[in-house]
Amino acid sequence: MISELCICDLAGNVSVVMRHAGHIEAPNWHQDGYLIVNGGGRLFRVALDHPILEPIDTDFATKCNNDHGISPDGTMLVISDKSRTAESCIYTMPITGGKPTRITPNVPSWWHGWSPDGTTLVYVGARGDRVIRLYTTDLLTRTEMLVCDGFDHVDGPDYSPDGQWIWFNGERAGRVDLWRVRLDGTDLERMTDDDLVNWFPHPSPDGEHVLFLAYPAETKGHPADLDVSLRLMPMSGGPPCDIAEVFGGQGTINVPCWAPDAKRFAFMRYVA
Repeated sequence: MISELCICDLAGNVSVVMRHAGHIEAPNWHQDGYLIVNGGGRLFRVALDHPILEPIDTDFATKCNNDHGISPDGTMLVISDKSRTAESCIYTMPITGGKPTRITPNVPSWWHGWSPDGTTLVYVGARGDRVIRLYTTDLLTRTEMLVCDGFDHVDGPDYSPDGQWIWFNGERAGRVDLWRVRLDGTDLERMTDDDLVNWFPHPSPDGEHVLFLAYPAETKGHPADLDVSLRLMPMSGGPPCDIAEVFGGQGTINVPCWAPDAKRFAFMRYVA
């Protein structure tokens, strides 16, 4: 398996930043000109002007999955790791590396978004009945709040840049569409309505677009190693358009991946 770390602009032009003879996933884009990816339970920094995998010190956290990201001010990392818990738990840590601080008392919890004001995390988790639902946690009080219910499964939540909406993919009756909801769980709105299986919506920093991943109809879950589409739709809703066709799926754009200027985004594709 060859992993290709790529950048795509809004016209669909793709450039390869780095090819890696192994499996890496889920790029984030730091404002200082580097990407963060995971692989083999660890995190790595990839400088755009010198693209090699530079390990990030995560102390005890050596079972990180692909649900990681960067604080709005660029000073902190958030990770999802199960080194000290039986299942995924959310931690924060300095962007330069160091000992993680546990955020979520309940597991499993998988991080996906950080509010633009830096105060709140949005994530998905399974509690007593094992249904995966949408939650937020205030970073000061560590109070977990269930945002909305009524789905068979939710994933991939991310904030709009104005901090007013949470976008996510939700499954009902076998259909997986993109949805958005207010922070208090009101004004729930379905944003896609087609036969594709739509995952991982990421609003652009300028508030113009939402990037997401579309699997073929009837795909179950979010598997790897499929031909998938990267699509853009207007933030206000409307017909989406394909911007790139890739071999990937799981690991391609699981987490926020836009460049700060909103003109490009990073993604992973794979060569078998």
